[in-house]
Amino acid sequence: MAVETMGAMVLTGHGGLEKLVWRTDVPVPKPANGEVLVRVGASAVNNTDVNTRTGWYSKAVRGDTAAGANAGYGDGADTEGSWTGNPLAFPLIQGADCCGEIVAVGDGVSSGRIGERVLVRVQIPTSAPDGSRSVITFGSERNGAFAQCTTARSRDAIAITSDLSDVELASFPCAFSTAEGMVQRAGLGEERVLVTGASGGVGAAAIQLAKRRGAHVTVVTSRGKADKLRELGADEVIYRDDVPPAHSFNVILDLVGGERWPELIDALRDHGRYVAAGAIAGPIVELDLRTLYLRDLTLMGSTYQSGNIFTDLVGYIERGEIRPVVAETFALEDLRSAQEAFLGKAHVGKIGIRVGG
Repeated sequence: MAVETMGAMVLTGHGGLEKLVWRTDVPVPKPANGEVLVRVGASAVNNTDVNTRTGWYSKAVRGDTAAGANAGYGDGADTEGSWTGNPLAFPLIQGADCCGEIVAVGDGVSSGRIGERVLVRVQIPTSAPDGSRSVITFGSERNGAFAQCTTARSRDAIAITSDLSDVELASFPCAFSTAEGMVQRAGLGEERVLVTGASGGVGAAAIQLAKRRGAHVTVVTSRGKADKLRELGADEVIYRDDVPPAHSFNVILDLVGGERWPELIDALRDHGRYVAAGAIAGPIVELDLRTLYLRDLTLMGSTYQSGNIFTDLVGYIERGEIRPVVAETFALEDLRSAQEAFLGKAHVGKIGIRVGG
């Protein structure tokens, strides 16, 4: 690209919304060997963006994600404020969701990729020298899509053919890959599943992905959002203040955690499977191990994603098996306002971020 600088929303450190700074003098990145340069068309807001900004992933933080969402959690979160537990390098460009167009390629990548419309893989699987698995998150361990341009490994920029807009496509990567990872981890089939936090991006995605597999879906949500979730495919609704029925679900997909977590475990049938990919109500829970082993329950966490998760997702999109849920759209320059709207939790689905065009 001839242009050498670009606009980007830069995270300058852990803390409140004031740590997000709009700049127009950020150097356009150059794709390294095996990488592509993507002109970003759109991104979206996710819990992980807020949690990384505030330092909520630090083990020093024990409360819910809302407590420090506007102002951060103070100095205690600085040294281990990323989800990996390692310090982040600032300034950082966040933005886990990315829909855009390849405009340049690095060495080792065919120039035939230039012009492709792509979605960028969020959870990038890696292997350590000892063979252990880990992940790098786009927009956390490497710069993301809250900028006019970004780079990605060529293998992580997945071509997509779709009539959906950039904003609509950008609503898929983080939320839907997280939800699909949970669904595949649980081995969900034509069973009864409970989805918590169902009005958020991951929860709304989980409804569609579970229905795609023939599951009977019950969601936990507020009364004002119940009808929209039924439109997405929810078969039954449990309101947030109600206790889920005991021994009723084969699988629970949980994004909430918190002090009411034991109620979820009681809601599992014997031999049931529980999968967590979030803890917005708090990460510290109480478990009676007798319940775990006497009822033969399986408890799973879900972060690492095998390479097929994202390519499976792109296939679902191209075949029209899932649809975007975008509640509102903001310009990238207005990211602070977008995060404030996100934190208000009045929406169902995703808050889109318009970057290009």
